[in-house]
Order: sequence, then structure tokens, then C-alpha cells
Amino acid sequence: MSIHLSAADVARFKEKLELLRDRLCSSAKQTQNAQDHQNLKGESATSSEESPDFRLLGQDAKILRQIKRALEKIEENTYGICDLSGEAISLARLEAVPYAITTVKAQEKLEKGLY
Repeated sequence: MSIHLSAADVARFKEKLELLRDRLCSSAKQTQNAQDHQNLKGESATSSEESPDFRLLGQDAKILRQIKRALEKIEENTYGICDLSGEAISLARLEAVPYAITTVKAQEKLEKGLY
């Protein structure tokens, strides 16, 4: 387990991550079911790539991948440690984004193409 997080912290974050994962999966299923229903009725006026729901599913898929990685890190006892720099991720960042796998600094470098 990472040094700066207690076992209780990790358990709390694991619960948050699992709830968020379940919520996103449920939302994605509902959106997909609604799209399937519209397609069956011939109501799809725009391509799925232009649909706001399609973009939402894409963003949800990205978040779900990050949640999966965060849960893997919990199992590996590396949750709270940046995948890129090896530094501790601040508790404030984890509270705001429990599926964060990088520090803010490392994420900024990644976005600038420096990693």
C-alpha cells in the first residue's frame, strides 16, 4: 500500500471507484438501449459519431478504462502512486478524481507530449 494512504483510505476509494464504474456501466447500457430503440424505429437523423450520446459514451469509456487501472493499482498496492513519475498523487487530487493514475504535474507533461 502506498505510504501516504491508510488502509481505510484505500478501502474508501475502492468503494467509490466500484460505485462510479457501476453507475457508468448502467448509464452506457441505458444510452445504448435508447439508441438501439431509435435505430429500430428509423429515427436516427444523424450519424452516431455526431450524436452527443456517442461522445458521452466515448468519454465514459475513457473514464471506465481509468477506473479499471485504478482498481488494478489497488490490487497491486500502488494506488495513489503516479504511473508516470512514481511520485505520490495528492489526497486532494484523489478526492476530486479517484481514478487519477498520474499527478497533476505528470498529466500536464503528458498532455504537452513530454512523456
